[in-house]
Amino acid sequence: MSRETERLAMIREQLKSRNIQDDRVLQAMAVVPRHRFVAPSYEAQAYDDQALPIAAGQTISQPFIVALTAAALSLKPTDRVLEVGTGSGYAAAVLSRLAAEVYTVERHRELAITAARRFDDLGYPNIWVQVGDGTRGWDEYAPFDAIAVAAAGPSLPRSLLLQLADGGRLVIPLGGRDEQRLTRVVRHGDRYRQESLGPVRFVPLIGVEGWGKAVEE
Repeated sequence: MSRETERLAMIREQLKSRNIQDDRVLQAMAVVPRHRFVAPSYEAQAYDDQALPIAAGQTISQPFIVALTAAALSLKPTDRVLEVGTGSGYAAAVLSRLAAEVYTVERHRELAITAARRFDDLGYPNIWVQVGDGTRGWDEYAPFDAIAVAAAGPSLPRSLLLQLADGGRLVIPLGGRDEQRLTRVVRHGDRYRQESLGPVRFVPLIGVEGWGKAVEE
């Protein structure tokens, strides 16, 4: 089976069957080669309905979660997006097909460097990568129309709320270290409306406005 056939099967069996209906999100998932974002030993499983391990003890999220997050962000082609937790770079690549600019922050230097090289190799010129504490956002390029957080926090990071544009959307897993709920936050002036998108399980959000550990340099 070709990689393109595997991606189309992924979209049909994992996304459309679970009510991912946003055509732009489905198209982005159809063109981003997920197998290029995993280790060679996991390429055969790249389009399976599961998270996979990557370097630094992190994971690449299952395709459904990437699509669910992207759909919940309601992205427009002119949007500026912040991603917290670059990881393999796969989710940022998907977001880059939906928005004008993607700024992604990763605390593990190893992952940030590898992801940046992948973006160059695959031709994603509208993604910028920074090593740092993602819970503090990336103030230089704020405000953001959308923010995606790829790790679970105990509460909403204040810096991210302040860097969200009026009308902007933030998607973040909230809860304990073992179980969380994927939460969508929409800013309306000084008010933030929350809604749950369902139970999830993510790695902990490490940083001064997450679980408190210092950033890795």
